[in-house]
Amino acid sequence: MADYIYLLENRLSQAQQASLQTVREVARNKGLTVFLVGGAVRDLTSGSPVRDLDVAVQGNALKLKKDIEKAGGSISGEREAEQAFYVRFPGGVRLEVGSTLSVTYPKPGKPVFKPATILEDLRRRDFTANAMALSLNDGSYGLLMDPLNGVADIENRELRLVSNYGFIEEPVRMIRAARLMARLGWQMDEKTQERYETGRQEGYISAMDAFHRGYETEEIFHEEDPLRVLHRLESEGWMKHLAPALSSAKVNVPELERLRATLTQLQLRGIYPEGSVANFPLLTAKMAPKDVTALKKSFPRQGFVGEIEALEREAKEFAAEFSGKGAAAPSQAWKLLYSAKPEAVLWTAHTAKGAAMQAKFNSFYNDWPQARQRLPHTIMQEMRIVPSLPGYDDLLDKLFFELMDSKLGTDEEMKAYLEPYSPPAPPPPVHLRRARVAKKDAKPAKSRKKAAVEIEAGAEAIAETEVAAAAKPVKAAAKKAAPAKPAKAAAKKAPVAAKKATPPVKAAVKKTAPPAKKAKTPVKKAAVKKLPVKAVAKKAAHVAKKAPAKKPAAKKVSAKSAAHKAPAKKVTAKGSKPATKKVATKKAAVASGKKKK
Repeated sequence: MADYIYLLENRLSQAQQASLQTVREVARNKGLTVFLVGGAVRDLTSGSPVRDLDVAVQGNALKLKKDIEKAGGSISGEREAEQAFYVRFPGGVRLEVGSTLSVTYPKPGKPVFKPATILEDLRRRDFTANAMALSLNDGSYGLLMDPLNGVADIENRELRLVSNYGFIEEPVRMIRAARLMARLGWQMDEKTQERYETGRQEGYISAMDAFHRGYETEEIFHEEDPLRVLHRLESEGWMKHLAPALSSAKVNVPELERLRATLTQLQLRGIYPEGSVANFPLLTAKMAPKDVTALKKSFPRQGFVGEIEALEREAKEFAAEFSGKGAAAPSQAWKLLYSAKPEAVLWTAHTAKGAAMQAKFNSFYNDWPQARQRLPHTIMQEMRIVPSLPGYDDLLDKLFFELMDSKLGTDEEMKAYLEPYSPPAPPPPVHLRRARVAKKDAKPAKSRKKAAVEIEAGAEAIAETEVAAAAKPVKAAAKKAAPAKPAKAAAKKAPVAAKKATPPVKAAVKKTAPPAKKAKTPVKKAAVKKLPVKAVAKKAAHVAKKAPAKKPAAKKVSAKSAAHKAPAKKVTAKGSKPATKKVATKKAAVASGKKKK
């Protein structure tokens, strides 16, 4: 289902929305409920242009006349029997306000009305597409009421009678059906078409009253394409019942087509005149004056007749002002065009003969609007003039008029013009975060490579410590460096024991430890490299803790072994040096032999 709140806010013009709002407020103040009904709801649903507005009030609508006039509406006609009246609002808005009624027909064309609810009012209407209503009340705004499923007929683009006796009760509905089909391009459904043909053949139209005759004749002039509607009514044979003097043969067709082109140009520029006022002199161009006078008298909206008669005078006044000194500049002429009465502008643009007047209108259509494309939006952005700035739209209009009058050309001129409107630059941002204070004696962070090198160096130192510690206990050293031949191992044990018997020997072993370290280092390095970094670090810490505890044990073992295995020959400190050299050379030979293998 369509979102009718959206349609009301977007499909209606600003002038139409303002008119409906006025009626809503007046009805609310009177305690009456109000609804949009008839053709306006049909056109909103079908997507057709909304040309006029019909409003139904639950209560006596005539009570709203004075308040609507105070609010700016102009009463152009009235029907007391149906408690309805016609209003003309600024902006070319035509609006009909009526009461919700039920109706009976004792005789064809002789209705009797009684107050009723909105649903009863919808069931008395002509076609289902027109028997729909939208609530304009606060609690139910935009609510659709469609008791006869008119939406389905709108989708099928069909006119279907609400009552099977609709053409008999109101014969004018046959003329209305032909007019709507000519405007909308719809067809009647099968049963309605059969009843239409029967009514035309049997002469139902003879019961049509004078009010409806004048109403339907006036509606021809309000059509967007009145000539097409006139042709359709003539082909159906209805014009002889409406207004025999009005025919397509008496229409100034070329001027009527040119008027439509001018109307379109003005609408593209945002000026919306009511074309019906200008249509009248062209549709009746070849009619006799007395026939024209009689035709005007038949119209139920005499306010429309007053607008027709005032058209020439208003157009002359506007033309004099438009060609005067007050509209010499393009911006002055532009403002005058939008402030004048739209119908006077339309008729002046259509009937202007002078070259200067025509050139002004051509500039209005084609040249002057181009100034809006030269608005310096980039410069305005650089100068902090943004849409959120108060008075931004007014400034755009001022710039537009300056550009239209060719008063601003270069970027420097535009910047100089915009300088008073440029707001001051915002202050620099304040940083509330505290600066970090550097720690005293902070050491630079080590890279991963340096850390790995240091760990590897520590691992090598641990390995050296282990080798030195292992060299002290004879049994441990013999197991670690056990060669393939046991004779060599025995030969090594004796000098080692003798070496550790006295303190000088111990010092000599320490001095000779570096060569042994060099021989065994590659083996330990390979083992260390295989361990993860964390594991090596743990091992280094573990060994560092246990290393001091092993030294006393090594001394005891070496002392005992020296007591048992030392030779009878006395060994002095001087004599121990050669022995240690031999041991060192033997260990180096063993290490080199292992490397060769």
